[in-house]
Amino acid sequence: MSALVDLTVNGDDTFPIHRGSAPFCVRVVKVVRDGIPFVAVPAALAIVPMLLGYWIVAIPFLVVAAFMAFFFRDPRRTTPSDRGIIVAPADGRVTRVRIGSGDHEDQSLVSIFLSPLDVHVNRAPIAGTIEKIDYKSGRFLMATNERARDENEQNTLTIAGEGITVKCSQIAGILARRIICWKREGDRVECGERFGMIKFGSRTDIILPSIVQILVREGMHVRGGVTIIGKIAE
Repeated sequence: MSALVDLTVNGDDTFPIHRGSAPFCVRVVKVVRDGIPFVAVPAALAIVPMLLGYWIVAIPFLVVAAFMAFFFRDPRRTTPSDRGIIVAPADGRVTRVRIGSGDHEDQSLVSIFLSPLDVHVNRAPIAGTIEKIDYKSGRFLMATNERARDENEQNTLTIAGEGITVKCSQIAGILARRIICWKREGDRVECGERFGMIKFGSRTDIILPSIVQILVREGMHVRGGVTIIGKIAE
């Protein structure tokens, strides 16, 4: 069952409206299904004061509903089709890049911090089969804290692709209190395919074998399913 609510028309994100002789387009937001209650509740609470003419009471609820629709948005993405690439599993700022030494046990790490303004949908960094999903309860330290990787609540997917296996961890932050994963062990994912999200600020780590050349640096802003963060060295 799809985990998304698609509010698009005819498969597009815009549709034309004609006003007089001048057509214009309205953008329709696609939101994650898990975000519907967060949008619907404040919107519903705004209806009664609006009907009674108390706009000053309704406006705060409408603002909250609009922000929730923005936060839970799920924009369309076109994933690159190059061979041997690894794409960003999330939108956000790269806060840590650790390059593996080449030893089989010493792997590379890329950490991405998702602020409340970033898209929070997680996407598969490679095409492959989900071999393992490992959930671990824990603390809710600031996502940029170095200890967050070991101590915070997190959910790690091990994805085995063509000639490469990567681990992608959804890590809860100080605001995020719920990790959502729509996939199960044994599921097949395509590169850039949605597999889950973390609510309200979080971090996504990806562990890569040393054969991957890391193409991002700390401080860069990446887009999930679009930005190429690494490439298998030939």
